[in-house]
Amino acid sequence: MFAAVDLGSNSFRLHVGAFEGQQLRIVKTARDPIRLAAGLDDESKLTEAAMKSAVQCLANFRKVLLEQPLDAVRVVATNTLRVARNAAEFLPRAEAAIGYPIEIISGEEEGRLIYMGVASTLPDPGEKRLVIDIGGGSTELILGKGRDIVHVESFSIGTFKQGASFFPDGRISAPSFEAAILSARSYFEDAATLYSPQHWTGAYGSSGTIRAINDVISKNGIGDGTMSYENLLALRDRLVSLGHVSQVDLAGIKQERVIVMVGGLAVLIGIMQELGMAGMRAINAGLRVGVIWDLQLREMKQDRRELSVKECMRRFHADPDRARRAVQSAQALYAQLKPSSDAFGRYLQWSGMLHEIGLCVSHTGFHKHSAYLVENADLPGFTTREQKLMSQLILGQKGNLRKIAGTLSESDLAKAVLSLRFGTMLMHAKLDAEVSELRLRMKNKIEVEFRKSWIARHPTFVYWLEKEASWWDEIGIDMLIRSN
Repeated sequence: MFAAVDLGSNSFRLHVGAFEGQQLRIVKTARDPIRLAAGLDDESKLTEAAMKSAVQCLANFRKVLLEQPLDAVRVVATNTLRVARNAAEFLPRAEAAIGYPIEIISGEEEGRLIYMGVASTLPDPGEKRLVIDIGGGSTELILGKGRDIVHVESFSIGTFKQGASFFPDGRISAPSFEAAILSARSYFEDAATLYSPQHWTGAYGSSGTIRAINDVISKNGIGDGTMSYENLLALRDRLVSLGHVSQVDLAGIKQERVIVMVGGLAVLIGIMQELGMAGMRAINAGLRVGVIWDLQLREMKQDRRELSVKECMRRFHADPDRARRAVQSAQALYAQLKPSSDAFGRYLQWSGMLHEIGLCVSHTGFHKHSAYLVENADLPGFTTREQKLMSQLILGQKGNLRKIAGTLSESDLAKAVLSLRFGTMLMHAKLDAEVSELRLRMKNKIEVEFRKSWIARHPTFVYWLEKEASWWDEIGIDMLIRSN
C-alpha cells in the first residue's frame, strides 16, 4: 500500500492506494483547500499565517497516514513552493509536521507524473494523446503515446494568478474574461504547433479545476454537457451574466471554489483557442495517482531514474565503459567504509555514471560542467533535491574540497564523496581492476593502504594520492597513507 501527498497551490491532497494485480484501488483520500498560492506576499515569500495553516494541514495528514499499513510514502510540492523565496525556511517545519521528506518537483517532473496517472486509467495502449493539467500556479501540457511521453512542458500560469489578476474582488465581466483569455494565450503561443491536434487523437484534462468545469457543464445542462469549446464559451457567458462570484449558484461547484474555476476556465479557453482544439475529456486521475504508480514501479525495480541516467549519458555522449569502471570502484570502496545506511548508495552510483558528461562542454573543469548539467538538466524521476545532491557529489569528484565543505558534515555523504574521488582516480590510473588491493577507512581521519607494486607500475597514482591528502588537509581532515 502506498500514499501520495500533493502540496498544490490551491489544495493539499492525499491519496492512499492499494494494488490488486495491475489495478490501483484508492482506499483513502483527504483534501484541504488551504490556497497556498494566496499566501505569497509581494516579495514571493510565504506569510507566517500561510505556513502555519500548511503545517496544521500536514499534521492532520500525518494522522491519516499513521492509520494505514504503508509500504512507501512520497510527498511532492509543486509551483508555489518552487517559486516561494522562503521555501527553505518552510520545509523543515512542514517535514516535521508530516513526518516525511518533501520533494519540490520541477514542472516537467510534475507533468511526467500527471501523465503517468492519466495513462494508467486509459484502455488504449497505443493512443496518441494530449493531457492538460491546470493547477493553482502552473499549467502542464503533456503529449504522449500510450504510457510513453513524447513532450512535456510546464507553463507558469494557473488559476490563482488569472483569478486574482483579471477578476478582482470577484467581479466577472466580458472585458475581464477576454483579457484573461488573451493573457493565457500568450503563454502557449510558442508551443501551439508542438501540441496541436495533428499530433494526437485524444485530449484529456486531469486537474481538479478541469473536473470542476466539467461537472458544472454536465450538471447544469450547458449545451450537450460535454467539454467542447462551444460549451466552455457558453459557461463563460453564463458567468458573465451573473456578474460576480457571489451570484454563482451552480450545481457541481462550491461557492469558495468559484473564483478558482473562473481563472481556470480562462486558461482552458486560451489553450483551446491557441491550439485549435474542439474539445476534451475530463478524467479523474493525475499527479497523486501518478506518484502512487511511480512508487509501485520503484518497488518492482522499474525506477524511471535509471532510464533518465542512461538517456542523459547518451545525450551528452558519456563513455559508458569509463563510467561503469569508476562506479564499480566507488561502490566497492563505499562498502569498505561501512556507511551507517544505504541512503546515498544509489546517488553515488548515478553520480558516477554521470560524472564525465561535462566533457561535452570542455575538458578543462569538466567536473564543474558535469555538476551544473546534472543540477539543471531535465531528469525525469528525479527531484530538485536529488539532482542537487548528485551535483555536489560530482563537483567533489576532484580538486579542492572547500567548494563542497558544507556537505561533508554528514558522515555517510563524506564517505560517498571520498569513494567517488578514489573511484575516478583509480579509473584514470587504470587501477580499477585492482581495487580489491586498496584498503580505505574513514573515521576521525582517512586511512589509505595500497600495494607497493602500484608505485612502479603507476607512479602518477602516488602523486595524485599526495595531492588528495593535501586537499583533505585543507578542510581539517588528516589522511594517513601506507603501502604494503
